[in-house]
Amino acid sequence: MNDTPRPGRDRLLAHRDFRHLLAGAAAAQAGSQVTLVALPLVAVLELDASPFQVGLLTAAETAAFLLVGLPAGAWLDRVRKLPVLVRADVVRCLAVGSIPPAALAGVLTMAQLYLVALVTGVATVFFDVAHQSFLPQVLPREQLVGGNGALETVRSSAQIAGPGLGGGLVQLLGAPLAIAADAVGYLTSAVLLLRIRVTEAAPPAPEPGRTLRAEVAEGIRFVLRHRLLRVIAAATALSNLFAAVLMAVQTVFWIRVLELSPVAVGLLLSVSAVGGLAGALCAGWLAGRVGQARLILLSTAVTAPFALLWPLARGGAGGGVLFAVGSGAVLCGAVVYNVAQVSFRQSVCPPELLGRMNATMRFLVWGTLPLGALAGGAVADAAGPRAALWVCALGFLAVPLPLLFSPLRGMRDLPAATEVAVPTAESGTAGPRDAAPDRETRSGTA
Repeated sequence: MNDTPRPGRDRLLAHRDFRHLLAGAAAAQAGSQVTLVALPLVAVLELDASPFQVGLLTAAETAAFLLVGLPAGAWLDRVRKLPVLVRADVVRCLAVGSIPPAALAGVLTMAQLYLVALVTGVATVFFDVAHQSFLPQVLPREQLVGGNGALETVRSSAQIAGPGLGGGLVQLLGAPLAIAADAVGYLTSAVLLLRIRVTEAAPPAPEPGRTLRAEVAEGIRFVLRHRLLRVIAAATALSNLFAAVLMAVQTVFWIRVLELSPVAVGLLLSVSAVGGLAGALCAGWLAGRVGQARLILLSTAVTAPFALLWPLARGGAGGGVLFAVGSGAVLCGAVVYNVAQVSFRQSVCPPELLGRMNATMRFLVWGTLPLGALAGGAVADAAGPRAALWVCALGFLAVPLPLLFSPLRGMRDLPAATEVAVPTAESGTAGPRDAAPDRETRSGTA
């Protein structure tokens, strides 16, 4: 690293390379939040898509985690991460940038939207896995929670400003042209990432005779034999399954049931994102006060019931406000949960396995997204968007259950890397066992 690390979250910006990483994330997130509003509105308003078609579009955006998630992680463990981040941003810029000219020429179709969503999704797989594996190269372990919190703060801030901007651009320019902001965001991110000067450690050379398949299997074994990682994966996969149901039907619900305008949709998303920003700002403080393990459990158990507000929303502005309150609370819990569990994953995994571990986790927890999107679209087509939201809300109530019936229930803090069972690829035997729960701490149940 170029800078001498100084402890404390307030010292993070002293790292030149982290500043560029953070600024790049801000640019990309701002653009992608505009597309979050504009892309489904292109389908619903411009191409008159059915609920199932919107669900299929959401599935196309996330299908890449099932298709290439695992080999992407193994391949990324063999290469330096920064060039991958830059190339992924360029690919995403070109993909989303193809929509405005097609719309102007009058040749935009759902088929193109599906293709753009799929290509962007593949690039996002490589970007996200590389990004999580790259952060420990920029920051020392003791600053990973602060670094992840800062990145989540940027994400949450973009979620507040971006949708409102996106709704306004859609109202002013039309949904297809508003997507140009996303292309600009990805291009800006690529330029900022090119300014990073950190010297990445050379990835270890593949062992003679080691195949990509064997390396993928090693990453899977590491996650599945780790009793905390596999529980975290189960809870997160369940959460994402029902989050995908929400993503697939919410735009149709807002436009055709609540009868909101594009500007109102953008404002709803912006207001909801305040909860995510609150979660990002307080995640580090909460981890110190209640313990990282307790925080993983409490963040889901306390906020999941707010999902019931979604199907209870009725037409008009009041329904939009109720929906936003539910989304804000659930998003707050999700951000706090992510900061705690991603920081643990990064600290507990050996550097040479980071790419495969992150890819395995993404495969397990994001692989449910296309399934949830298809299910949400099918339920909305058959019984209406409100019925799909009831399925989503009841599903969120089940998310804390894998955590409640796990070792996390009796822990205050997560064990250090040296206290965690790590099976070796050669022998399959376990190292030191997980640390036992602190007997003086209370259960992490809500």
